[in-house]
Amino acid sequence: MTEQEKDKAKATAAAGVGAGVGGAGAATVGVLELAAQGAATALSASVVIGAGAVAGAATFFLAYKAYRHFRKSRD
Repeated sequence: MTEQEKDKAKATAAAGVGAGVGGAGAATVGVLELAAQGAATALSASVVIGAGAVAGAATFFLAYKAYRHFRKSRD
């Protein structure tokens, strides 16, 4: 496995972790808020969880890329 392939695997793993964290965060915050208002349906809950997962994946991926950028510039 080349260094570039290893870096892509690490970035994919970071995005996967972010998707899990974002989905869990959306489930606990967004869906509970909707349920408290009585406005939660299966579709709205799915949309909120999906949006949280996408946001979490993007955040973790961008943070990993920034970390790699700063680490390379130090070396």
